[in-house]
Amino acid sequence: MTHSMTGYARVVQESEQGQLTLELRAVNHRYLEISMRIPEELRQFEMALRERLQAKLGRGKLDCNVRFRSAKSSAEAVQVDENMARSILAACDQLHDWMQNSARITPLEVLAWPGVVKESQLDTAPVGRQLVALLDQAVDELIKMREQEGIRLEEMITSRLTQIAALVADVRQRRLDVLKAIRKKLITRIAELDVTADEQRLEQELVFIAQKLDVAEELDRLDSHIKAVNQSLEKQEPIGRRLDFLMQEFNREANTLGSKSADSQTTQAAVELKVLIEQMREQVQNIE
Repeated sequence: MTHSMTGYARVVQESEQGQLTLELRAVNHRYLEISMRIPEELRQFEMALRERLQAKLGRGKLDCNVRFRSAKSSAEAVQVDENMARSILAACDQLHDWMQNSARITPLEVLAWPGVVKESQLDTAPVGRQLVALLDQAVDELIKMREQEGIRLEEMITSRLTQIAALVADVRQRRLDVLKAIRKKLITRIAELDVTADEQRLEQELVFIAQKLDVAEELDRLDSHIKAVNQSLEKQEPIGRRLDFLMQEFNREANTLGSKSADSQTTQAAVELKVLIEQMREQVQNIE
């Protein structure tokens, strides 16, 4: 199944410890690049999350954002280090004795002093387990969205392939008539020059010119590329790089077809091919 590299997932879980929120946002990228934002109290789980993401996802630029809101109330969360606070107040009293008309220190200023308010201890073990389970859930949602987007991309590419196949078939059907018209035009021009030509040499030159302008090989390779893309779309593995290479091959044949063209219809077909190939190439950039 074709997967897109673009997707988004957001999952939330409430527990005794608090509320965990995890967001995943993915866009196309040549490799897997993970950017993670996680609260400091949960930083110890960052490597485990990264390893899990690397195991489950292929290419893409991935933003993982973790937020945690503790269930403890503000009153429970604020614990004052009495010894530290008394030491600060004693030092301030001494400073007041040394200074004239000094402003009195406020309770909030004491609380703001580093170390006065004790950090509430969080039991991170259950939160870590919840976080890993939440990540798995978010990844499943992200993969599902990428699969749905992949189906849409596959339909768009398949539609372009059908149009390309029709153009190739049309050029192939007219190929012999075009070569005959070229031969007739050259013979007419030589006749207009009113010169005696070596028939054997002339025939050799006409064959050479016909071979030079014949687009049969380009048409065969275009058909081969169409088949290769269709086969790639059926694979159960990342195909983005393979499709990107095939788009380059498509473009090469379309350019050669245009340069060899000896009639306006083939030239127009080459132009339309390049438009369709570019549209496919833009979609391929989003495929894993």
